[in-house]
Amino acid sequence: MRFPATTSVLIVGGGPVGLTMSLLLSGYGVRHLLVEAHPGTSTHPKARGVSARSMEVFRRCGLEEEIRRAGLPASQLFFYRGRTLVDPDFVRTGPPGAVAEDAERTPAPGLLCSQDALEVVLLRRARELAPDGVRFATRLRAFTEDGDGVQAVLEERDSGERHTVRADWLVGCDGASSPVRAAAGIAMDGPTGLGHYLSVRFEAPLGEAVADRASASYFLTGPDRGGFLAVDNDRHWIYQHRYDPQRVAIDELRGDHRELTRMVRDAAGLPELAVTVRDTTTWRMDAQLADTYRRSRVLIAGDAAHVAPPTGGHGMNTGIGDADNLAWKLAAVTAGTAGEALLDTYEAERRPVARQVIDISLANSRARGSYRIDDELLLSAAYASTAVVPGPDAPARPALDPELEHPEGAPGTRLPHLRLADSSSTLDLVGPGFTLLTHPDGAAWRRQAATATVAGVPVTLHELTESEAKVLELPADGALLVRPDGHLAWRAPHPPADGAGLREVLRRILSA
Repeated sequence: MRFPATTSVLIVGGGPVGLTMSLLLSGYGVRHLLVEAHPGTSTHPKARGVSARSMEVFRRCGLEEEIRRAGLPASQLFFYRGRTLVDPDFVRTGPPGAVAEDAERTPAPGLLCSQDALEVVLLRRARELAPDGVRFATRLRAFTEDGDGVQAVLEERDSGERHTVRADWLVGCDGASSPVRAAAGIAMDGPTGLGHYLSVRFEAPLGEAVADRASASYFLTGPDRGGFLAVDNDRHWIYQHRYDPQRVAIDELRGDHRELTRMVRDAAGLPELAVTVRDTTTWRMDAQLADTYRRSRVLIAGDAAHVAPPTGGHGMNTGIGDADNLAWKLAAVTAGTAGEALLDTYEAERRPVARQVIDISLANSRARGSYRIDDELLLSAAYASTAVVPGPDAPARPALDPELEHPEGAPGTRLPHLRLADSSSTLDLVGPGFTLLTHPDGAAWRRQAATATVAGVPVTLHELTESEAKVLELPADGALLVRPDGHLAWRAPHPPADGAGLREVLRRILSA
């Protein structure tokens, strides 16, 4: 399979964020190449919580049901506390937010799907959509940027053969140690080494032992007890243990399967448990944020841009949100319908979200509790940038604040979920271009949308029923302009007097 000499977007990193970027770019018709140094997807579960907002993105990609089949059932979304897995005095609590409440806020509630299972689903679809655009076992060796594009040197893992590819844009989705970020000269700020952890992936017949207490996470009380993460709540598990790198020879411990087995048995409270250690990994708790998300033709996303403590469960989800925000902007710029300044709104909109996720997660880690960020929080994300036309009385608000989420929505916020007459959601009306929502008989707005589309910016108009428009508090002649990522770009009380008014609003939003 030959490498292309040129491409519009080069994605470095084939984890959940890079694969989501590939899926979205394919949906927008953007030619791209994704390279990943590893020969295959992750063999370790790593991140597991997939938020409702991430599931809404995957729903738009047509993957919601497949990901649900790969994840844990909703009946197991609990937190367990006990001295061991078989402690008769255990306590089990549910996650923040009730399922019934989630159904009112989103058509795609969050779930637990371990990263190794999630990546398989994402990679399969990414290759279906871009058969020649996804290359694993391929490493980025070097790149140069000249203001008009990026010249990248790629190396195939097996053969050592090198290829030169020129891209208009380079997106680093290559993790916390991001070579792309380092080569671009982007600094990270924030504390590192807040904790060191050993994760042991193992198999053991524990399904019967936890049948009356099945949970997603099992937190063990007492000092140095660690905890268990369920992969399938049957045979596949992760045992996670904090260690002191000054006192523990971690490389020796990782190779000592007899000692690892003893640790798992002791934590489980089952001294005769049949344990098969599959692999181990170590990780460090950091809380860092990149100084900038863009350096000329190079952009970063996911852990390359922000690293949050796992005491919140939304590190991966924040990265998926990055991809959702950036993909449509890259599509507009590469299509020539937007100016390059639109890409500056990516940092303006996403960096404040990451800042809050890091701060909340860091506070949780210091409290030493079994915390997760409420799923509703990421649904409440509100953007403020030139890609949003604010209302006349737009209040100052943090990027994440569910207390300020209103059913009618406001410019910058996500389009509220409203169940439509055909049982679909308002969110199902979004994309791949801009979407205009109006009252029935929106003839004046239809002419505006046609004018904008002819000018090169696709706008699809959907007429709501009167009852649906009333719930969204839409004035009789008003309209909502929704961006391809589902966030409201403009709330108009009536059609502009100028027949090209919508086109001019879009030019402003797109920095055209």
